[in-house]
Amino acid sequence: MGPHRPRPPRIARPAPPPGRPARPSRRSVLGAGLAASLGAGALSGCSAGGDGSLVVAIVSNPQMQDAIGLIDHFTAEHPDIDVRFVSLPENEARAKITASVASGGGEFDVVMISNYETPLWAANGWLTDLEPYIARTAGYAPEDFVPTIREALSVDGAMHSVPFYGESAFLVYREDLFEEAGLEMPDRPTWDELREFAAILHDPEAGRAGIALRGLAGWGENLAPINTVINTFGGRWFDMDWTPHLDSPEVLEAVSTYVDTVRSFGQAGAATSGFGDCLTLFSQGNAAMWFDATSMVSGIEDPRSSTVVGRTGYTQGPTRDTDATGWLYSWALAIPETSPRKDAAWEFIAWMTHPDYFPLVGEEVGWEALPPGSRLSTYEIPEYAELSSTYAEPTLSSMESATQDNAMTQEVPYPGLQFVGIPEFQDLGTRVGQQLSAAIAGSKSVEEALEQSQTFAASVARTYQEEG
Repeated sequence: MGPHRPRPPRIARPAPPPGRPARPSRRSVLGAGLAASLGAGALSGCSAGGDGSLVVAIVSNPQMQDAIGLIDHFTAEHPDIDVRFVSLPENEARAKITASVASGGGEFDVVMISNYETPLWAANGWLTDLEPYIARTAGYAPEDFVPTIREALSVDGAMHSVPFYGESAFLVYREDLFEEAGLEMPDRPTWDELREFAAILHDPEAGRAGIALRGLAGWGENLAPINTVINTFGGRWFDMDWTPHLDSPEVLEAVSTYVDTVRSFGQAGAATSGFGDCLTLFSQGNAAMWFDATSMVSGIEDPRSSTVVGRTGYTQGPTRDTDATGWLYSWALAIPETSPRKDAAWEFIAWMTHPDYFPLVGEEVGWEALPPGSRLSTYEIPEYAELSSTYAEPTLSSMESATQDNAMTQEVPYPGLQFVGIPEFQDLGTRVGQQLSAAIAGSKSVEEALEQSQTFAASVARTYQEEG
């Protein structure tokens, strides 16, 4: 899932060529420290946009930082719009954005949210219907969005946020190591096959894990891949009567498989490994496989930071009782209903999500840095089509198949694959993630972790059972 996707440090980029417009001095990019200060003021009632600036709250992931670096192109076309960025790590950004939008504070004109928040917030009337803006924007082509992403960001057929990038999950592996070991990766590996491969390729003495898997606690960290295992093993969080099932045999087997795999064949310190840690591990040649978000390709295929470019293959994520596994996630841009600058907010959003933005990123930053998984046409750009030849098909296939019909075995009363689409899941998922991280660390058994998790889920379930 989108959470915390730092790209490994890059070699410094060459200086801009002569004649490129200078970065406007009036544009403020707020670092984490200053942004936190601004956010605190904003949430206490001070308007971050009180000076007339368009205030954009985003997550400080690599592709978003690229957008900040390209803002000169937007301001050159819109000299009357002064953009101020509040750029924060995901957990901080999500907390500040949620508190601001939920309270109607009006501090932000543009917010970066996901397909978790979009339907919940739109139902509460917190987000602006973007359809009228989309309809009047030349060349915007909403039909070009990946269908499952477009649907996930729509409520009653109307988009209330638009995707900056989208992702599912798949498996990356070292083709050279597989060839050396005489192994062949199937198109759709099972968890049993994955464990066999990991056992053969695991070589701690050489500093190489058989597989990298997330263990860092968080509903957007370790629960993202773990929930796909729960789904394909026939488990679920709640049944149609909102009875929790985290202590079921199916969930126990799924979580035990994941925990044993990472403890036996995974990286050292797995209990504190998030997406960024796994990306660094794999891109530096210290893991033979990695199951995670499809957005990993921006880091793995970057020759300025990765040592495994040209030696990797991609395939669908591991399954057991389902045809597919994975998730569906999108970092998207929305306009809070409280923004007094909606027209200007849309101008910025349209620039950052328009088909024309992708060639700009390719030419200015690098083709490997294109925001993946939002538009089908991205994969038709010649330069990107060549670069993405090994991962375009598995990326789009995994996103297309990321539905509950394909990736789950039982009916559930909530939307979502790697999350439970209810407001309480931010807290519930974090607490359950902490329990499972402790199991990965070996400080408690899987049975103990799931017993406590069942208690947490039962507390949340009571509200829905009473409403039913």
